[in-house]
Amino acid sequence: MPPPGSTRHRYPAIAADAPLVVFDFDHTLYDGDSGGHLFAWLIKRAWWRMLLALLLAPVFAPMIAFLPTRRVGIGAFVWAGTIGFHRRRDLDELIDRYVVTHTGQIRQHLLPVALDVLHRHREQGDRVVVATGAPPELARAILGFVAHEDLPVVGTLVGPRFGAVMATRHCHHQMKMTMLREAGYTAPVAIAYSDSSADLPLLQAALKPVVVNPKPARVAMFRETLPAGTPILNWGCRDRAGDPVSGS
Repeated sequence: MPPPGSTRHRYPAIAADAPLVVFDFDHTLYDGDSGGHLFAWLIKRAWWRMLLALLLAPVFAPMIAFLPTRRVGIGAFVWAGTIGFHRRRDLDELIDRYVVTHTGQIRQHLLPVALDVLHRHREQGDRVVVATGAPPELARAILGFVAHEDLPVVGTLVGPRFGAVMATRHCHHQMKMTMLREAGYTAPVAIAYSDSSADLPLLQAALKPVVVNPKPARVAMFRETLPAGTPILNWGCRDRAGDPVSGS
């Protein structure tokens, strides 16, 4: 992982037949919910947004705890944070401002072990892509400004909805595979890294799935669902499960 403030590393050229390696972002490269941190900041920028979020919380906050209703619950707070925006570019500009002004805090959330693994794949000439449920501009900005890694990112598409800028196509579960293929990543997935049961389609499609930083309650499910011997690792998330891996 390049030290803070360094220029981007020059990696080998990627061959046409290079192995395709896919990384999830939240709880895989980043310790936490990057989108949640962004939208909390967007809400806190104005008192009336905070009041609106408080009014929404009794109904929508409990929905976030359950997978079938999670998108609706999160969407309500995204709406509170972006109401009044009319273009995706409006959100992208605020994302860049958020990352630049919170570089120190964001750096503390990036997982050094994960970035070491990503760096090694790029050194080997692998075709590396990040596929995330967060807006792609957020992951790109964090990786570019903070980690000095210039990487392609496939993520949730956003656009104007209900007077705000919200998700129009969520990069989640099977749709993550669909969006990867549509973005041109049609080769077999050689290795996939993710923490989430929502990424089972990605992990099951990979020749070598690697589970990193899973919730403790999900470990048994991963062991039953994925091939025997699938690594289940912890790259530095203290509240997550997996076999600990130290940095290089």
